[in-house]
Amino acid sequence: MATVGKPLPQAPPAFGDVETGERDDGLLAFAPVRPRLFGIAYRMLGSAAEAEDIVQDVWLRWQSTNRRAVQNPPAYLATTTTRLCINLAQSAHTRRETYVGTWLPEPVDTGNDPTVGAERAEALKLAVLMLLEKLSPTERAAYVLREAFDYSYHQIADILQMEEANVRQLVSRARKHITDGRRTPVSADEQRRLLEAFIAAARKADMAALESLFSEDVVSTSDGGGIVRAARVPVVGRERVAKFIASAAHFWDGVTLAWVETNGQTAVLVSRDGVPVAITTIDASAQGIDQIVWILRPSKLAAISRSGQKSIDGQTSAA
Repeated sequence: MATVGKPLPQAPPAFGDVETGERDDGLLAFAPVRPRLFGIAYRMLGSAAEAEDIVQDVWLRWQSTNRRAVQNPPAYLATTTTRLCINLAQSAHTRRETYVGTWLPEPVDTGNDPTVGAERAEALKLAVLMLLEKLSPTERAAYVLREAFDYSYHQIADILQMEEANVRQLVSRARKHITDGRRTPVSADEQRRLLEAFIAAARKADMAALESLFSEDVVSTSDGGGIVRAARVPVVGRERVAKFIASAAHFWDGVTLAWVETNGQTAVLVSRDGVPVAITTIDASAQGIDQIVWILRPSKLAAISRSGQKSIDGQTSAA
């Protein structure tokens, strides 16, 4: 059996025999599972653009596959997707070591495209994706398949070419990593309320109000990718983060703010002259706001739909 450190093949073996029509191009089997394939790839890579590339690659491979020799197309396609993601994630870790500033996952619009989180919301929130970045690609795959898509340990073992006992260990370690790295989150309604209060205090540069919202060890993390101006290292601690936010009060001048749903939770889309310039959201627990995320790199804002969203002032906004 393969071990965690052994490279995985890019294409899975055939699972058996099934009859397909002579003119079948594979679309009938591929289309229904496409959302799941994207969901796996996105959670594995933290990038909607890379996930789309993976899904396209899987489609091209599927078209050239002897589909008569595939008994279980969904399993075959999920296996192909996972193994391609593991290969890409291994090189992505190296690329991100030279990334300018802090790399953050690319947000996805789950308000207009709920299929991304249709099966389970696990490993979808930005805070969890950020923690998953510290796992090995194989650990991340095991966690995503088990927690987000409810694959059995036996199925995951087949996909990863590992012993089932090893898969259980991978999932257990990943769960512990997530649990240790994040407090129990508040409800969706409370997250929205705290985000509203945070935006109001930030726009007024109200230090006292900001500090009252934060946990003692709150972290503010920005991703400008070297393309736009952004803090290159996370800002940590209640007082420091409050000062950092208050000192950037000019950021809110002349902008349009709209509520959006990204990665299954409320966020704010910030636009200037009709062009999105930032997505910001928070993660919060009973202690208050634990994490503030600022996505500023333009390419990471491209996947967010800008139509029919509710502006902060209560008007429908095209942002």
